[in-house]
Amino acid sequence: MQRQTCVFLVSVLAISANEEWLQVNTPQGPVRGLKQIDEEVYAFYNIPYATAPVGVDKFKAPLPPPTWKKPFEALDRNIVCPQNKIVIEMLLENLKMQENCLVANVFVPDTLEKNLSVLVYVHGGAFLIGYGNMNKGTQLMKSKDIIMVTFNYRLSVHGFLCLGTEGAPGNAGIKDQVALLRWVQENIASYGGNPNDVTLAGSSAGSAAVDLIMLSKLARGLFHRVIPESGGSLAAFAVQRNPLETAKNHAKRLNFRKTDDVYALDLFYRTASLELLTSLTLFDETDSTFVFSPCVERITGTEAFLIDSPLRILKKGNYVKVPILYGFSSMEGLLRIDMFDIWKDMMNKKFSDFLPADLGFKSDTEKEQVAQTVKNFYFGKEPVQRETIFGYIDFFSDVLFTYPMLRAVKLHAEAGHHEVYLYEYTFSDNGSTTDSHSIKRSAEHGAQSMAWLDNMNGKSESFSTPEYRNMRAIVREIWHSFIVSGKPVPEDSILPEWPAAGAGRAPYLSLDLNVQLHNMYVEESTKFWDGIYQKYYRDASPPPAPNNDIPKPYAYNNSLEFFSY
Repeated sequence: MQRQTCVFLVSVLAISANEEWLQVNTPQGPVRGLKQIDEEVYAFYNIPYATAPVGVDKFKAPLPPPTWKKPFEALDRNIVCPQNKIVIEMLLENLKMQENCLVANVFVPDTLEKNLSVLVYVHGGAFLIGYGNMNKGTQLMKSKDIIMVTFNYRLSVHGFLCLGTEGAPGNAGIKDQVALLRWVQENIASYGGNPNDVTLAGSSAGSAAVDLIMLSKLARGLFHRVIPESGGSLAAFAVQRNPLETAKNHAKRLNFRKTDDVYALDLFYRTASLELLTSLTLFDETDSTFVFSPCVERITGTEAFLIDSPLRILKKGNYVKVPILYGFSSMEGLLRIDMFDIWKDMMNKKFSDFLPADLGFKSDTEKEQVAQTVKNFYFGKEPVQRETIFGYIDFFSDVLFTYPMLRAVKLHAEAGHHEVYLYEYTFSDNGSTTDSHSIKRSAEHGAQSMAWLDNMNGKSESFSTPEYRNMRAIVREIWHSFIVSGKPVPEDSILPEWPAAGAGRAPYLSLDLNVQLHNMYVEESTKFWDGIYQKYYRDASPPPAPNNDIPKPYAYNNSLEFFSY
């Protein structure tokens, strides 16, 4: 992609004893960022990287960003995309929730050096909640050779409604992410970054998004390495199985009844307020999904993000094979520990409700038989109860995160990808004790992200032991090396040599008190799920085309009002 020539480092202005600004010239116009207190980093907050369409066009792809002539003061205005208000208020006070929410944050080290490596980080939150500035990684930038970019993208129904119509083709939220990568290509040189040295990383849903972007033709050439942390493209929550049915069910929960008419459904969503559409929390699904997520698109004449399923793309090897740092924590299933008291009784009554959504069966009888097999594997002859809580954690670890990622590693290797570096993060400050306090302090979902990020929702501040500080240093060394070189272990490191993984999901690195390289992955659960998925996998499909024999019941006029067709 052709880049506009920019001038880096226009001026540093001392405003007061405590404020120091850096102004840069960009293709959008001049931008001013403020030096952070007690850090050798300038922060440029809330820079518009694209324009979110609004009103009846709110589900379409993002539009180009604005430009300006006067200096843009890049301060944090707490801008977040529309999402469930009750949940987001737990994360951020004084939020400014708005439709046009596509802003980026750029963190630049205090250096005159140019062509720095660029880290673009995609926030998690189940594709339902979150915002770019919930994650900061300035501690990773102490060597002053990395620029970090975080950003907002459209979420929940706003970002991932997928009707296959012109008004809601699907994947708006992940097209925002592609727009951000295009913005980086055009603008990051202005901040001192190298657009030809971009690493794309993410955690949880952000990890699944990164994994999907790697497979998309739409994003080719926009990044050069990827770090998916605790989430993959083959997870049940990563891609909707039946996006039209998802849209119908959500509309019914919002008391809309004409769901069998796709045009009426399209009209409902495009004219309903985002406050109404995001009023449901959507975190209580039992089938390892979070309702709205990316989809395989029906080609509607607009620029599509994903037109084939991740599984088919991986099997064909039809993607650009960039270096991957790929892994998970040992107790990912702690993500669902807060539901244990409610779900244990439901699981004992009908375990089949908890099978992941990417499994399909010929009959209810077959489904119940498979459910019993799965339940026996994790709980034996015991019920789901406090005494078998580790079976509960292991089950959700495997179905949500661990197995989908291990399955992808095998497919990558079989497709001839020889730069996939696999790890398992097993470190815990609490040893191997089994009381509930220890469980909550173990290597929980995305724990490796908490280790290298400065602070993830305040959680990492509770870890202050020397062992944890040492683990954070190790993780940051690995991540830094991968970002600047594509190799997870620098040449002068005391860490073990770390070869890429093969089809056997090994070798892989265990990140614990004693960092060890293992030459064989022998988890029985991986073999177990291999057998299940080989027989019962249900692949993702695009929404069907609306029936052309049925006339459109509604159309829009230029004033955005609607009338009978």
